[in-house]
Amino acid sequence: MVKKKYGLDYINPVLNITNIFILGIFAFVCIYPLYYVFINSLSSSAAITNGVYFLPEELTFDAYQNLSEISGIGSAILVSIARTVIGALVTTLCSSFVSYIITRRQMILKKFIYRFIIFTMYINAGFIPMYLLIARLGLRNNFLVYILPYAVSAYYIILIKTYIESMAASVWESAEIDGAGILAIYFRIIVPLAQPILACIIIFAAVNQWNTWADDFFYMLGGKARNLHCLQYLLYLNLRSQSISMVNGSFSGASVQVTPTTLKMAMTFITVLPILLVYPYMQRYFTKGIMLGAVKG
Repeated sequence: MVKKKYGLDYINPVLNITNIFILGIFAFVCIYPLYYVFINSLSSSAAITNGVYFLPEELTFDAYQNLSEISGIGSAILVSIARTVIGALVTTLCSSFVSYIITRRQMILKKFIYRFIIFTMYINAGFIPMYLLIARLGLRNNFLVYILPYAVSAYYIILIKTYIESMAASVWESAEIDGAGILAIYFRIIVPLAQPILACIIIFAAVNQWNTWADDFFYMLGGKARNLHCLQYLLYLNLRSQSISMVNGSFSGASVQVTPTTLKMAMTFITVLPILLVYPYMQRYFTKGIMLGAVKG
């Protein structure tokens, strides 16, 4: 019997070296772009013009100081965090509850409803009807515009429904015999047993909420929405103003002035960093959750 340690095959060292080499290249391709953004955000504008590829040159924190001086950035960070946390939880809760409902035998027309949900992934009304609906519901200049339109996702429903169907039906059937209702079964049985797929959905929804800024651009208008702008949109506005100032040959805003390229690097790193810090803690749920949630539809 061939002995293995740390997954290495001592009989075939060539295979080991090949695997390490290929995985090393793959890891480098994945990591280097973020590292490149980081070192360029810490380099001077003149150094970036000449090219920075390995280590920061002419180390400076001007780009980050510029961002810290943006008016309203504190409230924008809080709004982004709030919409990410609340939005991810609401999306996971609503999508998982709909998934559970359409798996129950007592549900009337559940096949039609499920197919209708899938149908919405391919055909939608478009932006103008969506905008009119948002306006009619009074969600413009309202924090709920970040939450309610994303409360239910057809893709998440498919994943969670498939995962729930992979569970033994006898688990909640016995609870029904004991008199448990829909909510009791959902919160006491479905949610605890479906933690792997729910953790995946939370991460997906959180990343989507953190990165989205188009809804801020279209639905947050006028002075009433000044304190409801998210971080990504505020950074976009600052970058645009810096670019216009450079074209016009004048600067305005923060006391520390840097080129738009340096600002882009710093903004990219700041917006990606929170997801990078959270993702490793949730990664252990991904393989089990996604694989079981994608076996059948």
